[in-house]
Amino acid sequence: MKIRRVEPFAVSLPMVKPMKMAGVELRTADNVLVRITSESGETGWGEAAAAPTMTGETVESMMAAVRYLAPFLIGMDAENFAATDRELAWRMYGNHAAKAAIEVAMLDLVGRAHRQPVHELLGAKQRGRVPVLWLIGTGSLEGDVAEARAKKAQGVIAYKIKIGANDPQADAQRTIAICEALGSGMLISADANQGYSVEDAIQYVRAVEHCAMDFVEQPVAGDDLEGMARVAAASGIAIGADEGIHSLDDIELHRSAHAAEGGSLKIIKLGGLRAVYQAGILCEQIGIHVNLACKIAESSIASAAILHVAAALPRLDWGVSLSSQYLARDLARQPIMIDHGFAEVPKGPGLGIEVDEDAVREFCWKS
Repeated sequence: MKIRRVEPFAVSLPMVKPMKMAGVELRTADNVLVRITSESGETGWGEAAAAPTMTGETVESMMAAVRYLAPFLIGMDAENFAATDRELAWRMYGNHAAKAAIEVAMLDLVGRAHRQPVHELLGAKQRGRVPVLWLIGTGSLEGDVAEARAKKAQGVIAYKIKIGANDPQADAQRTIAICEALGSGMLISADANQGYSVEDAIQYVRAVEHCAMDFVEQPVAGDDLEGMARVAAASGIAIGADEGIHSLDDIELHRSAHAAEGGSLKIIKLGGLRAVYQAGILCEQIGIHVNLACKIAESSIASAAILHVAAALPRLDWGVSLSSQYLARDLARQPIMIDHGFAEVPKGPGLGIEVDEDAVREFCWKS
């Protein structure tokens, strides 16, 4: 199946409401889509979010990277993933998010052509539905507690509390209040997005150590392995890594340094679905907890992609963080739905969704 065309599209998608994260407030989601067309006219779609503090890539740099790489892929066999991997690695160093969007589009294309869902191209199916972590970050204690109670009433069982933008003691008080509102039997985590110093992170984990929490994600800078280990040693709650994981070697380093008991695996960090699947297999082998995640906020294209990895991995004990539900408008004709806190793995060929190309054109950057 020869590749005829590789096209990138820059889009800005409106969010349901602004979202506060460590150091920034997000009002729109700026992403890059990739459409790959075969010589027979079949198409596949991929997506990657801009994440300059996580991958070093912006929309502009991803657009440039895909346009640069596209001519080298023309005429190649879309089904020969090993060959296209080598070509992308040889032609351009890094740029994992741009390459991930390309790889997802190829998997979607191949799956559609063979009438297979993408998870069958990765491994044996382990599950058909997964718990989705709901992000709590309204900016106030009262708002967060109210949202937690509302989502619990709707049947949501997994949560991620945004911390790291405020004083650690204030974050701890808010976390305790949310945990009390949710009660036991939930999957509860907190994500600092590298927002704390080591000392502040230790203050936070000690203040919340009696909460029914499963993990605290990336409390300090991603490249501070020693700091992560110090926080982990002081914490009665498992510490997870996110921004610190960009390769299989990073997973092993965190494990050997006792810096994390689990990790958040993202397509844009590792360079594609197949790399995330390989990372998940490694986590199973060395006893690391797994959370799969999209970046805030990607459409149902990326959500469908990560759900296919979730279907095939042997372990998924820290759930999946989708982000398409935070968009006011999606790019799929039938967006990924979350029902009582769970998302179904799409069953159709390829990614199992149909992209609304009218919506793509509506939200494309105007040149």
